[in-house]
Amino acid sequence: MGSKNGSKMKILCLHGFRTSGSFLKKQISKWEPSIFAHFDMDFPNGIFPAGGKSEIEGIFPPPYFEWFQFNEDFTEYKNLEECITYLCEYITNKGPFDGLLGFSQGATISALLLGYQAQGKILKDHPQFKLFVSISGSKFRDPSICDVAYKDPIMVKSVHFIGDKDWLKLPSEELASAFVNPLIIKHPQGHTVPRLDERAVEKLGNWTKEIFPNAAVETENGNVKNEQEESLANKKCDEAFEITEAAGDSIALEKNEVEADQNL
Repeated sequence: MGSKNGSKMKILCLHGFRTSGSFLKKQISKWEPSIFAHFDMDFPNGIFPAGGKSEIEGIFPPPYFEWFQFNEDFTEYKNLEECITYLCEYITNKGPFDGLLGFSQGATISALLLGYQAQGKILKDHPQFKLFVSISGSKFRDPSICDVAYKDPIMVKSVHFIGDKDWLKLPSEELASAFVNPLIIKHPQGHTVPRLDERAVEKLGNWTKEIFPNAAVETENGNVKNEQEESLANKKCDEAFEITEAAGDSIALEKNEVEADQNL
């Protein structure tokens, strides 16, 4: 794994509810570019078009997508099996992948895939994933799912970003507890992909180096400088996110997901 693109490791990145792969890529661009400079990151769109209004309208262009649908208590799910089948086929056809990264609904479904694979339910012929980056993720609540996916501690190296003002703070902590020796990085923001302070950048950089020693945070590297310039070129869109976060201490996505499911 990781050999198809030179020395890079391949990461599948799954976006949040009623957004898009392109939006998650934009969110991640807030981070120090060198953290994932040695990773090949794939940002697909959800399998289903958004079934309702997306609150990132006016901040980021459509179309918007979702991975599955759910009830208010997040105990019943529609099209979940279709989503799992789609992602397994995507992973098989586009992979192999070394790890998963997800925000909110994307992190929740990513953790489910890891748990199911560990129990031999899915992706039996795909190599075991090496890493998982969860941003505001949570567990599923249906006992028939929990008894399989979280039956045993998941032996995948993981990092979990948890916001002090995130309405999914406790569920995110519960998800982290399902993994062996999780790295937890807390931030003062809400339900968003956070901007990382110097300490968080150092922690995440050290975490990636443990997995892949060449993935060092080196801001003087020429390729990294190019990525930083590309990030600055998109500053206008990032500033729009920041304005929304300042107004409600999170991006507009928080409002959208709260209205869609208060208990996700």
